[in-house]
Amino acid sequence: MEKVISVKNVSKKYILYRNPKERLLDLIIPKKLGEDFFALSHVDFEAYKGDIIGFIGTNGSGKSTLSNIIAGIVPESSGQVNVKGNTSLIAVASGLNNDLTGRDNIELKLLMLGFNKKEIKELEPDIIKFSELEKFIDQPVKSYSSGMKSRLGFSISVNVDPDILIIDEALSVGDKAFAEKSLRKMREFKEKGKTMIFVSHSLGQMKEFCEKILWLEFGTVRAFGDVEEIIPQYEQFINKYKNMSQEQKNEYRNEIMRKVNE
Repeated sequence: MEKVISVKNVSKKYILYRNPKERLLDLIIPKKLGEDFFALSHVDFEAYKGDIIGFIGTNGSGKSTLSNIIAGIVPESSGQVNVKGNTSLIAVASGLNNDLTGRDNIELKLLMLGFNKKEIKELEPDIIKFSELEKFIDQPVKSYSSGMKSRLGFSISVNVDPDILIIDEALSVGDKAFAEKSLRKMREFKEKGKTMIFVSHSLGQMKEFCEKILWLEFGTVRAFGDVEEIIPQYEQFINKYKNMSQEQKNEYRNEIMRKVNE
């Protein structure tokens, strides 16, 4: 099988400052200020052509960070990422300019992806039709609801026919009918042998659509395997985690980070 995504020992570090003054001083003096925060730590992960992989984990586990790194939007701090083929990330408002209209955003996005004016003219009606935005397509995106932004982003991404499709919570907003329509489109991609990464808190959608699951826990890989194996483990964990106090949750997270740094 052809490997299309390879993530080896990848970490993503951010520096957290207490105030803007600290951030400015850190640029001009050699003394290090701020606190290191690892959104991802030593992550290993591979995907093969045709894989449908779900990313799961509690909030702050690094799902979106890893998605953005694979899509080439955010650089990794260390490690190595190799992606074979064109990727398209679908997330609410991802890559959209709020000051432009929906139509202008379509044209800008397609230009950035390398399409010429003739190709854009041919694709534009299909994108607008799929988005169901109708008269709103010529209104500024800043006037859109989160669901409308998601519709526009999804419509652009699926109509440019990418090799790798990354959906980050884009089906969690908006109406149920459009979510079902989007899932049908994703099933078409699945039948074509496209590689897809699906980030969602909906375990029902994961069970229905995905074949493999990557379970991220506070920036680290907890488990990776078949849906039937990982989802029951995660459901058991979530039931236990929900009943923890905030103090217990913090202690649990700190224990994981200590193990990572050993």
